[in-house]
Amino acid sequence: MSYLLAIVIFMAGCAFGFGLAYFLRQREREMAEGLKGVFAQVSMDSLSRNSEEFMRLAKSVLEAKTGEGEKQLESKKELIDAQLVNMKDSLEKLQLFMNSMEKDREAKFAEISEQIKGTVRQTERLTDVANDLNRALSSSAERGRWGERMALDIIRAAGLVEGVNYKEQQTMKNGSRPDFTFFLPKGLMLNMDVKFPLDNYVRYYQTDGAERESCLKLFIKDVRTKIKDVKDRGYVDRAEDTLDVVLLFIPNESVYEFIYENDDTVMDFALNNNVILTSPMSLFAVLAVIRQSVENFAFESTSADMLKLFGEFYKQWKMFSEKFEMLGRRIDDVKKEFEVLTTTRTKQLERPLEKIDTLRREKGLEID
Repeated sequence: MSYLLAIVIFMAGCAFGFGLAYFLRQREREMAEGLKGVFAQVSMDSLSRNSEEFMRLAKSVLEAKTGEGEKQLESKKELIDAQLVNMKDSLEKLQLFMNSMEKDREAKFAEISEQIKGTVRQTERLTDVANDLNRALSSSAERGRWGERMALDIIRAAGLVEGVNYKEQQTMKNGSRPDFTFFLPKGLMLNMDVKFPLDNYVRYYQTDGAERESCLKLFIKDVRTKIKDVKDRGYVDRAEDTLDVVLLFIPNESVYEFIYENDDTVMDFALNNNVILTSPMSLFAVLAVIRQSVENFAFESTSADMLKLFGEFYKQWKMFSEKFEMLGRRIDDVKKEFEVLTTTRTKQLERPLEKIDTLRREKGLEID
């Protein structure tokens, strides 16, 4: 019984506890809902007041910032305008510079174009000269005429005059006929031959190997043969007042150097045969010496005549000076006599004339 009572009491206690808990829970909810409404109202009022304050503050800040922004924008605008003006000036200067560069480029392009045209013309002339030289070297007759033209150009460049300083193709008394004969002081003469063998020299550059070496040997042999041939032609003849040597003209500096490089004894061989090998440059030097020696000899040969003329001139000048001095003295004497006539004698003549004129006026005589 007690056990059931305890269970009943426990269950009643639990029901009461649950009921009390439920009541308290409901009461708590109601209180929470009330507080929530109060807090919501308070929050809304606070938020409304804060929003209005925030809007006023934001408006004032925005107005201040807007004013500052307008000022900054105005200063920036002035700075930008100044920068734009500077940029405009810079662009104008750049445009002027570009125009100047364009004009200069056009001028330089025209100049370069003209230079290219000049180079083309020079190249064409060089090609023509090379072709002419090739034709000249391919024919012995042409080589001879080419050598004569080269020699003649050098002779004229040295200032020699045909018929005065030299003659071309003049036949000697012994029948020889050198290409050029130069006239030296005291009636002496110097002969020159300009025909030079170049066949094997040309073949040397057209071949190679053993054949090339063979052409080299043949060319050196041709040179020595030509030297002997010039010696035996009678160009050196004391009976005709020639020098003891004769000139052999090699019409190309390269050929002259080629001979010396491949046969350093050929020069001595030529001198032993009374032959002097000359290139265009060395021929010009020889002719310059010839011209100077002729002029010096002509001056020396006329020095005695000039001294005689100076003596005669001095004699005549002395006589002229004496006569001129005598004439000067006579002029001085005449001047003195003239001064006497214009002063003393004139006054002596004027005195009686004045007395005569006074007497005429006293008598009342008029002059018609």
